Amino acid sequence: MRVVQVGTGKMSVFTMRYVRERGGEIVGAYVRRSAVGKDISELIGCEKTGVIIEKREDMDASLKRLKPDIAIVTTRSLIKELYEDLEVLARNHVNVVTICEEAFYPWDSNPIYAKKIDELAKKYGVTITGSGYQDVSWGSMVTALCATSASIKKIHGISSYNIEDYGLATASMHGSGLTMKEFEKEILEVNNVSEEKMKELISEANFLPGYMFPVNGWIASALELHPTKITQSAEATTHSTDLYSDTLKKTIPAGDATGLKTTVTTETEEGIVIVTECIGKVFAADEIDVNEWIIEGEPNMRFVMEKPATAEMTCACAVNRLPDIIAAEPGFVTTDKMPNLKFVRTFK
Repeated sequence: MRVVQVGTGKMSVFTMRYVRERGGEIVGAYVRRSAVGKDISELIGCEKTGVIIEKREDMDASLKRLKPDIAIVTTRSLIKELYEDLEVLARNHVNVVTICEEAFYPWDSNPIYAKKIDELAKKYGVTITGSGYQDVSWGSMVTALCATSASIKKIHGISSYNIEDYGLATASMHGSGLTMKEFEKEILEVNNVSEEKMKELISEANFLPGYMFPVNGWIASALELHPTKITQSAEATTHSTDLYSDTLKKTIPAGDATGLKTTVTTETEEGIVIVTECIGKVFAADEIDVNEWIIEGEPNMRFVMEKPATAEMTCACAVNRLPDIIAAEPGFVTTDKMPNLKFVRTFK
């Protein structure tokens, strides 16, 4: 399997190594700024490979020369931001997996670009898919749990993570360290929109979904449910005492924003409600990352995963998906339409 890597940040270190460990070949890598001119071995920590990281601007010509089977894209969180790269990859008949959060199931948050990407992929005979941590931990694991139910009233997911593990850009997106007045203006005015405003933004391809927004649609599709109403709300997280943030290099006073909690609620024709809560904040000393799912019905169930290794799991899921994507029909195919993800020891 010939693979190219688009984006050479933290996640690419894992994805490139995991491909090589399975017998795949990294034949090219592209980035917009830093790391250009380096051998990928400097990122992975292996022997020299002869694969030199190239500028994103040179990707089109490079792909024509390398003729890879598939690309791993680890750059952006919204499909609208990815379209330019996806167009170049598709035009060169390269399949794609991306860990872009929205790409997991974009049909509710940005149907305009989802359709454009689907048409693009079909035109050039390739498959484009979103995968990552959510493929199992927020996806097939949840539907497998649902399969043990006699009846379901509500599916409730709660995912919390420490902003300190993800850097300054993520902390800024979550409003960590802002006063409540600043948080209201900079974060809530963007994330906390009415149902009517959300529909307007979606029709303009300008809606900003929370990280777990696509999960509701994925679960509904996988369980063959039909959404009738989708809402998203956001609020600040706070702490009762001062918290020091190593990422922000400052102390967050008690009562100021430590991060962001986004809640997405999906109502369906079948009467089953899907609720997801995504909580990213600066943790106190006694807090840990948690992935929790509660099924209300017969019987009631609760599943909790403590301290998930999100980065490694994200990259392993994306790499283990590569054979499924290459084998799939052309189009923008979400993983609810693919076999449940399996561990791949070696690429055949």
